[in-house]
Amino acid sequence: MQFRHALIAAAAALSLAACGTASAPAAAPGASSSPRPSGPALSITDPWVKTAAKGMSAAFGTLTNTSGQDITVLSASTPVSPMVELHETVEDGGKSVMRAKDGGFVVPAGGTLELKPGGNHIMLMGLKEPVLPGAEVSFSLALAGGGTMEFTAVGKDFAGANETYQPGHGG
Repeated sequence: MQFRHALIAAAAALSLAACGTASAPAAAPGASSSPRPSGPALSITDPWVKTAAKGMSAAFGTLTNTSGQDITVLSASTPVSPMVELHETVEDGGKSVMRAKDGGFVVPAGGTLELKPGGNHIMLMGLKEPVLPGAEVSFSLALAGGGTMEFTAVGKDFAGANETYQPGHGG
């Protein structure tokens, strides 16, 4: 009987030894051993798109960069519009004028960039379909370095910040 207990104990010990991990290889010189954050470094909060029956619209929200490096948004796309541009609003001759943002949007390391009416925004031109209140509109942002960020914005009625888009507007 003692032999049987000894055999079981030896088998259990061998099984446990097989579950152990090998020692981790030494890190290469200059390599960082700090953990990488899980999830994307760029996110958006409260994304919404202005409702419109046709023509033009714009998308807004707050982009947040949780990384230690600036992230540049180069372009945007959405199935509801064949022409999408990143826009800024600047003063020109005492008037606020929207225009394409050269170089894209830079979201600072550890910071935010607000996309808002009367400021930076994602401009949709030549809508293929109406953007209705409560509609979910998908977007893809192309980032410098080849990455992308996907998000969905909700259609929202908005009449502030002189956000009436005229035909012929295009930056």
